Amino acid sequence: MKLKDIIKGVDCEVRGSAELEVKDLQFDSRKVSIGTLFVAQPGTKVDGHDFIGKALEAGAVAVVCERVENGKWKEGSEKVTFVVVKDSSKALGEMAANFYGYPSHSLKLIGITGTNGKTTTVTLLHRMFRKMGHHVGLVSTIVNKIDEEELPTGHTTPDALELNQLLRKMVDGGCEYCFMEVSSHAVVQQRIAGVEFAGGIFSNITHDHLDFHKTMANYIAAKKGFFDGLPSTAWALVNIDDKNGRVMVQNTRAKVSTYGLNQLADFHCKIIEEGFEGMHLSINGKELWCRLVGRFNAYNLLAIYGAAVLSGADADEVARLLSTLEPAPGRFQYVNGRGVTAIVDYAHTPDALQNVIETIDAIRRPTQQLITVVGCGGDRDKTKRPEMAQIACNGSDKLVLTSDNPRTEKPERILDDMEAGLTPEQLSHTVRITDRRQAIRTACMMAREGDIILIAGKGHEKYQEVNGVRSHFDDVEEVEKELNDKN
Repeated sequence: MKLKDIIKGVDCEVRGSAELEVKDLQFDSRKVSIGTLFVAQPGTKVDGHDFIGKALEAGAVAVVCERVENGKWKEGSEKVTFVVVKDSSKALGEMAANFYGYPSHSLKLIGITGTNGKTTTVTLLHRMFRKMGHHVGLVSTIVNKIDEEELPTGHTTPDALELNQLLRKMVDGGCEYCFMEVSSHAVVQQRIAGVEFAGGIFSNITHDHLDFHKTMANYIAAKKGFFDGLPSTAWALVNIDDKNGRVMVQNTRAKVSTYGLNQLADFHCKIIEEGFEGMHLSINGKELWCRLVGRFNAYNLLAIYGAAVLSGADADEVARLLSTLEPAPGRFQYVNGRGVTAIVDYAHTPDALQNVIETIDAIRRPTQQLITVVGCGGDRDKTKRPEMAQIACNGSDKLVLTSDNPRTEKPERILDDMEAGLTPEQLSHTVRITDRRQAIRTACMMAREGDIILIAGKGHEKYQEVNGVRSHFDDVEEVEKELNDKN
């Protein structure tokens, strides 16, 4: 493709020929080869501008950058075309869309943003539309899919180049729809620049990612940025029970619809009955039984219902299919053994943990103990650690604090931060075990017949990350071993 076609619509200054042929588009200098257009992005840890020289040596024929440092590179760089932009990350998204033929224009791309509920919502929407007979793509924390074909996943939302590659594969594979998680990081880092959404969902906002955003105001603004960017042809579906629901769509051009359990909304749900087996719901007057549990899942199911109807699905068919859906992996996932029920859940924010504990508390009998195993990830928002411990302690009969992906931090220091949220009295009823496997084993030893164990934080993850090394670790496998004597 010619450079002029790749930069079409991009606000830029071209220094050199725009007629040259480009064979590839990259922002990683290590992946550059002869004929590549290299995009230099300033990052949080490294600056792509520092690698322009390496990209030129590897054969880059053009460079997109925010500044040109004359005289810094090898002789001959004057033959290279430089495209100067204000924001390299935004330009990358726009160019990637051009390079891969605007794939988001060829399917209905539905994005969901919010602190909790994203993975469950997109996963179940993917399953529902597959049951309707559609070809469907999925972009999620757990897995990326083209129909049932699984593709590797890294970030919650892929980088702009990877995302457009993925969407192109989906279009070429015949996908009519794609359901995608949109993280706040992705919005700020312009990973969705150049991508057109047919619809957007807002689930909720609670305390999370302040290590990156610094303040809740910045975090909220990042989420809102997704809706600000929706076109007038799109729809926006927001949780009206969340105080930020209206804020999200203040400046959107999309057609706004609402959902909620408490307030009047376009899509309204009432929980008639619930138990560990599922919930009896009424959604817009349609009664159904679903296999998911908890008020937070009622919101997820309502978002799924609303999004499906807004996407053109028949409301009666959607209600029928909701009753057939099962939870996403690691989301309120059951393991039973020795008369004990263990629940593995991805709850890794204060609000998510509170929701899961309240759900269990509303269902369990007075004679059933709740034993909670929980930790907090390293190199992430430290301010939520004492709050997480306090929530877990207040809602549980017994608490085991342990590791959860310490990454480059010392696990003991993370546990110190969690314990800082507990009183001396609470600490006397809390067990601290750094080794997660041993912590799960201890919780199982504590449990009597009929008790409930909540293992929170990692959910679907099948690894434990320590000092940059990921070793296999699966909470479900570990608790199954303990409760079913598979050691």
